[in-house]
Amino acid sequence: MPPSKGYRSYRGRGSKLKVALAVVLVLIILLALSFMAMTRYIAYDEDGMPFFRLPPQEETEAPPPAAGKEDLTGDIQIEEPPDIIIQGPERPLPLFAFSLPQELLTAETWEAALAAHGEPYDTVVYTVKDADSTAYFATENAIPGLVRRAKEATTEALAAMNGSELHTVARLTCFHDFKTANANREDMGLKNTGGYIFYDGTYTTWLDPAKPAARAYLQAMAVELAGLGFDEILLTEVSYPTEGKLDKIAYTADGPLHVDIELFLQELRAALEGYEITLSIELPEKVITEGQDDTAGLRLKGVIPYVDRIYARTAPETAEALREAVEEAGEKVSFVPELAEAPAEGFDETGYLVLS
Repeated sequence: MPPSKGYRSYRGRGSKLKVALAVVLVLIILLALSFMAMTRYIAYDEDGMPFFRLPPQEETEAPPPAAGKEDLTGDIQIEEPPDIIIQGPERPLPLFAFSLPQELLTAETWEAALAAHGEPYDTVVYTVKDADSTAYFATENAIPGLVRRAKEATTEALAAMNGSELHTVARLTCFHDFKTANANREDMGLKNTGGYIFYDGTYTTWLDPAKPAARAYLQAMAVELAGLGFDEILLTEVSYPTEGKLDKIAYTADGPLHVDIELFLQELRAALEGYEITLSIELPEKVITEGQDDTAGLRLKGVIPYVDRIYARTAPETAEALREAVEEAGEKVSFVPELAEAPAEGFDETGYLVLS
């Protein structure tokens, strides 16, 4: 039977009342929590009246002005950065040198040399091995029976020389080495196309720079000299021969001749790494003025990285041009002219070597 008009089905008025009560309860709880949270900011005056006090704000310090500047309210001053000096490689100081006679040194000859050379000389040059393979010091690397051994007196005189205040230079002839090349033709000698030792225009023989044993022989002798206390080693005749029937040479080098010359210098520099010693080389004028000599296997730019000084036999009037060429080629390399006699003037600041 359908319901009578004016009646509707029951929709739960009690449920709406419960929802309203729940909302009111939540609001009361929120108000209570808020009141509790705010009570720490309520204070009372002298009459007991409450008042609301805000929490104190933390003060932060302003960051200090950047270095070189004042604060933003003043004039900005920027400090200039300090000058930065980059220390480049230094050339060795000029030297004023004399050479000793090419013979065994004794106490008497050393004392005589000192008496004969006062100012301005600060350097002495002593030949330790010449192109004839003669050694003027007690070397362990000499060819037995072919290189003359120094006497005990020479060893003592060398010790006195190296212990003196003078800068001492050992002059070492390298690949132009007559007796050693003949005695070691296969391992060290420079041969001709017929398989025999090559003789140059002066009928002397050479070591082959391309042969490792030849390079090692000279390097071992240089290490000995460093151990004796020399301050500097001056290498001479570091090249291939340039005189004679050069077309008859049986070159063993795989490439350009300068490769093995520069390899020798590189290996020698490494062998002397543990010694505080100056390494120098004597070059022909042509290599300095023209930059290279392909026949000799020499390039100025190839030699420069491995030496500290470059020497050349020259005359006083051409020395300055050679000096400029050397110093232009290398920042750390200095030039020493080798002169037949002491110059009258013009070398007070640049130095020289007077050959005996």
